[in-house]
Amino acid sequence: MIEIKQLIKTYGLQPVLRNLDLTVERGQFVALLGPNGSGKSTLLRILAALAKPTSGQVTVGGWQLPHEAFAVRHQLGVVSHLPLLYDTLSAEENLRFFAKLYDIPEAQQEARVKDVLEQVGLIYRARDRVRTFSRGMLQRLTIGRAIIHDPAILLFDEPFTGLDQQAGTILDTLLKDQHAQGRTILMTTHDIPRGHMLASHIAIIRKGKIGYWGATADISPTDVVNLYSETVA
Repeated sequence: MIEIKQLIKTYGLQPVLRNLDLTVERGQFVALLGPNGSGKSTLLRILAALAKPTSGQVTVGGWQLPHEAFAVRHQLGVVSHLPLLYDTLSAEENLRFFAKLYDIPEAQQEARVKDVLEQVGLIYRARDRVRTFSRGMLQRLTIGRAIIHDPAILLFDEPFTGLDQQAGTILDTLLKDQHAQGRTILMTTHDIPRGHMLASHIAIIRKGKIGYWGATADISPTDVVNLYSETVA
């Protein structure tokens, strides 16, 4: 589903990604670990067609970036640090807007909006303005925005930042549900135990390269923590 070969990204003379190779198969949930500045967010921005690679090959769902960015974006749902929602609109009005943006047929829009609101547990707040939402509710609606067009791939950049324990637990369930539906997921996180719990695979990035790749079934959370310390040292 995602194929990256010899990816290089530099800003001026500063290298961020250095000949990075990564393959993510359809239906895998990858927790991308690494310290600040290791290149995690830059990698997600390139996959989301929000930044261009300096060199290398990036293929998403069979489409090449950056040349076929329009086709790639229709396969993606992206949750970044910004919710990209309109706080003066209600939850359903926001989702209806993005449904139109993704060219969902008008006859299907209402049913799709309702279905997504039920998936993210906000059907009871459908007509409330987003500015009245808690941080956890806002994050759930952001995921609703990301899945409104039924994308094959979801990209999450630190989705648990700023959430309390209850909101985090709700988000855990939501992410598990999205994975169970067969979506391919790539998530950056600093929460190693949570990443291990949710993901099918772990990738550790160090100085712009993948320093470790493996299935979570083959390694314990404690071993991941130890391996992370060794890899990024």
